[in-house]
Amino acid sequence: MLHPDPRTTSTDARTTDEPTFADASRSLLRRTLLEAARDLAADRPWRSVTMAAIASRAGVSRQTVYNEFGSRPQLTEALVMHELEEFLAAIEGAIRSRADDPAAALTAALGVFLQAAAEDALVAAVIREDGRDDLLPLVTSEGRPLLEFGGARLASIMRETWPVLPGPEAAFLAGTVMRLGLSYVVLPVPDDERDATASGVAELVRPYVAMLLERHGA
Repeated sequence: MLHPDPRTTSTDARTTDEPTFADASRSLLRRTLLEAARDLAADRPWRSVTMAAIASRAGVSRQTVYNEFGSRPQLTEALVMHELEEFLAAIEGAIRSRADDPAAALTAALGVFLQAAAEDALVAAVIREDGRDDLLPLVTSEGRPLLEFGGARLASIMRETWPVLPGPEAAFLAGTVMRLGLSYVVLPVPDDERDATASGVAELVRPYVAMLLERHGA
């Protein structure tokens, strides 16, 4: 009969907790580094934001930054994806808080997105690019991963909010809204046109959403 090793039995609980603590620590480190990179992008061209500058801003060694991201291009991709996740979290809140009124939910979600894009330091860095940096392609010519991730997450939010929406139609709607959103990131609207733009885009998509909800029993 096998017996538990007394050297390991007493540490079982501690061992179970360690991965969770490690994951939380790494998540905090990653967020700290990405926020440092975003802050630096607010006041200088992205091409001049070095790994050493990010490390100094975050209070860690340059090797720590490389250990976490591997290379500067990988950090750039991670930063853009991080900002998208922040936008999606705000959009999700706007949609879920108005679940009983899809038109109001879409209007609010677009408004939140446009406001966030107007205030975001990384978006400002994208707009300032002169063609020599590597941010702009990630939301234009090389933006497919961003579109796919954002579209899938937005479709999931829509289906969780309005379960009757069929998957393909939700995916189409989410993908279309994502493409529109990215176009407004690259070519933003003036501040005084933001609300009207959100309402106008919502008016464009509202008949389609209403038709889907009615057809499928909402």
